[in-house]
This record gives sequence, C-alpha cells and structure tokens, in this order.
Amino acid sequence: MQNQLEQSFIQIIEDNKDKIYRLCKIYAVTPIEPQDLFQEVVIQVWRSLSTFKGKSSISTWIYKISLNVCYSSKMKLEKSNNNTVRLESIHFALSENTMDKIQKEKYQALQACISTLNETDKSIIILYLEELPYKEIAAITDLTENHIAVKMKRIRKTLLNCITYNLK
Repeated sequence: MQNQLEQSFIQIIEDNKDKIYRLCKIYAVTPIEPQDLFQEVVIQVWRSLSTFKGKSSISTWIYKISLNVCYSSKMKLEKSNNNTVRLESIHFALSENTMDKIQKEKYQALQACISTLNETDKSIIILYLEELPYKEIAAITDLTENHIAVKMKRIRKTLLNCITYNLK
C-alpha cells in the first residue's frame, strides 16, 4: 500500500511539476526562492495525499495547495519582515529571440500591471493565464464561477487601463 502511494505521489508531482514551479516563480519573494517554495508544495502534497477525496481533479487540488503554500509563505515573510521589498518575479517562458521590441514592451507592461493587483485578483489572472476554465479557477480559489467571471471582467479592465497607461 505504501509503495503504491509513493508511486502515485511521484507520478502526480511529475505530471504537475511545471504548473507548480510556474506558480512558485510568481510568488517567490527574496530570500525565498522558487525552488524553496516548490519543495514546500511537494512536502504539502505528500502530507495531504492520503486525504485527497477526488471531489476535484488532481490538477485542481495541486493548484489549490500550490497557491495556499505560496501565499502563506509570502505572508509569513511579510509578517516577520515588514521591510521586505517584492522583487519582480513574474516570468513567462517566452524566448527573447521570438519577441520584437513592441512585444517586449507589452510583456513588461503586463508584468508590471499584474504585480499591482491584490492577491486574489493576481491568483485569478495567473490561473486564467494557465488556461484554466472558470469552473476550475472557482474550485481552486473557493469562489463561485459567477464571481470569477465578474472578477475577470474587472481584472481585464484594470489590466487594460494599466497597460494602456504604461505603453503611452
């Protein structure tokens, strides 16, 4: 039984490692590195695996654990050090060679604008950029699907205004 649980755990981490790491990179705050957050997420997944009830997909469950671990780590750090300065940590996997100057400016404007959002909105837009459907975002964030749709409309408007202002 234990061996089966270990094999299941290894497969879950292997299938979801990229998603987990992308979230960890976004929430990384000096001195906490993305690798440290990733490790914390993996530990929490291992601790919680036996309690997974299958009410959602394993991917949704992993996103939820990842967001919770990343957010709580960030909050602990901020409580312990009110002078912590958040470094720009949103990195999308775009090749420098494929982006022209205008694309780079738009990308940097998007990064800057996302970093200004509150934690809930930031989580929602990050999950949306991961191409998750509203239903899954709702399950991860413990909000209703309708609430996600309303928040996304507001987030899009906020980001559009911010990006438009930054690109002037």
